[in-house]
Amino acid sequence: MIMTTTSTLQNAEVDQYLGVVSGEVILGANVVRDFLASITDVIGGRSGTYENKLSEGREMALGEIENKARQMGADAVIGIDLDFETLRDGMMMVIATGTAVKLK
Repeated sequence: MIMTTTSTLQNAEVDQYLGVVSGEVILGANVVRDFLASITDVIGGRSGTYENKLSEGREMALGEIENKARQMGADAVIGIDLDFETLRDGMMMVIATGTAVKLK
């Protein structure tokens, strides 16, 4: 399935707009990960553990919209937007939205 942040596809024409698809993922906090990240904040550098968690959340949210689009009979999802939010108690939310389409 073609998945893109753009609203058009090169060398392809949208035949039918099937509707908006969205995927939401909420990931919980981990005491050890949070402790290690706080050390990284103090000494400087990148937090690989948090970067991995962000990547995991993004892939899960994109997987959800791909599955929903397939169920609708879509060939592609265009105009994908990703949003990352922090919630209380160290929870993180990743939301992916896009438009499921049929191609000519």
